[in-house]
Amino acid sequence: MAADNLFQYLGEFVPSTEIWQVIAELSSTDPKSDQFKELIVRLALIVNRINLAVNTKETGIYNNLQEFVTSNQYFANPALNSGTAQTPEFRTVYRTVINFGALPNAATKSVPHHITCTSSTTFTRIYGAATDPSTSYIPLPFVSATDVAHNIEVNVDTTNVNVITGANYSAYTTTYIVLEYLQN
Repeated sequence: MAADNLFQYLGEFVPSTEIWQVIAELSSTDPKSDQFKELIVRLALIVNRINLAVNTKETGIYNNLQEFVTSNQYFANPALNSGTAQTPEFRTVYRTVINFGALPNAATKSVPHHITCTSSTTFTRIYGAATDPSTSYIPLPFVSATDVAHNIEVNVDTTNVNVITGANYSAYTTTYIVLEYLQN
């Protein structure tokens, strides 16, 4: 399918009624008739449409044991064109979750992310949340509107996820950080 036609399926949901109409007609149509052949073609087109709709959906699995293909796709690498050896293609987005543990007390804490970073690795999203078991929850990174000393920075280098706190956040003992990235 041409790339320009792909966008007609974005945001599409799996059709439900038209497939049942075709199935109902199949059961009452002579298998040797032209009408039956047309129904088979219609059914194949419907199944293809379902396939395209499902394949453009984001897969919501957040795995902290290995990288996961999200089904998201980014535009082709701008460095590739008709004159390069590689063909420009949509780029796959990978996701991994870091079970970060407790946030630090006015310090920097680093946890390995186990991603093989190369010169062609590009991070597209870095986000998370932290939980204080006494029922307080904050997004990461965190920005205080009233006190910048309470901000929390989240950054990634080639080895670690780094969290820098300006205050004591050690009561937040459960922290998950989600990393989404391209490898080309």
